[in-house]
Amino acid sequence: MARCAHKTPLYASVIVPNGNGRHHLAACLGSLGRQRIAQDFEILLVDNHSTDDSIPYVRANFPNVRIVPLAWNGVFAGAVNAGLRIARGEYIVLLNNDAEADPDWLAELLRQLESTPEAGMAASKILLWDRRDALHSAGDFYGFDGIPGNRGVWGIDDGRFDDDHLIFGACAGAAAYRRTLFESIGLLDDSLVAYCEDVDLNLRAHLAGWQCVYAPRARIYHRLSATGGGPLASYSCGRNFIVVALRDLPAPILRRHGGTILVAQLRIAAEALLHLGEPAARARLRGQFAGLRAIPRAWAQRPGIHSGSVIPWHALESWLALRDRPTAGG
Repeated sequence: MARCAHKTPLYASVIVPNGNGRHHLAACLGSLGRQRIAQDFEILLVDNHSTDDSIPYVRANFPNVRIVPLAWNGVFAGAVNAGLRIARGEYIVLLNNDAEADPDWLAELLRQLESTPEAGMAASKILLWDRRDALHSAGDFYGFDGIPGNRGVWGIDDGRFDDDHLIFGACAGAAAYRRTLFESIGLLDDSLVAYCEDVDLNLRAHLAGWQCVYAPRARIYHRLSATGGGPLASYSCGRNFIVVALRDLPAPILRRHGGTILVAQLRIAAEALLHLGEPAARARLRGQFAGLRAIPRAWAQRPGIHSGSVIPWHALESWLALRDRPTAGG
């Protein structure tokens, strides 16, 4: 995979992918302009060939934002990678365009990452836009069944997820990364297009010896699937759950938990068949078939991913056992 290897004269680069999201940008970019942080950082808006007035709006209202216009729709992974290739920050921060950041978000996120030397990435506390006492993600987990998820999802923000500690991974909709992480393991896999690119990145990072730290005081408010979701999400998850598990999980984990992964896929297919009249269900089944067709390519990519692994397989397996517990453990 390509590497992120640009010179780093800045403390941080915040990359905001955008596709026809003009109506979100006032809140998102405005909140970035109100960040209370002493260090210099840049904001890169990577525009996915929008047909609305996103670019002229940003030029007129946010002149300090660096616009990266794409001639194609890179969706999430392609847009992020375009930003990564030109970002100048020592730390790389990703933020969805349909999110709003607390004024101390960036400082808290990077403070947590800087103070945790074993961590290559930091996860935000992501709350719902219209229910700001409810969680969307307190970082991510990954199960023995090959299904990823958000810690604390839909729960009330009642203090159970207020401790900073190591967790499995970060949701890339609001996360920070050391530049050296991308230099060591490569960029996001844009063949995944959208959804699970961060799961893949989390797994590859673990294999390379990186950890993820949760920063509970780095708070984000997110409009759920305002610029995604629907059949695209269903198709992508249907495909990418299969691809990521078969490509990224060490062979002993696949042997030990392969039956659990298969049962989970059969359950997903059965649920989709029960709701076959719904577009999202049909998209999920198409995605699963696409995932099955992608197995030979995914399997052929395993040596390139696992040859550089520096941890024993059971160390990764211990993270898969955590699911969405509020605190880390073995």
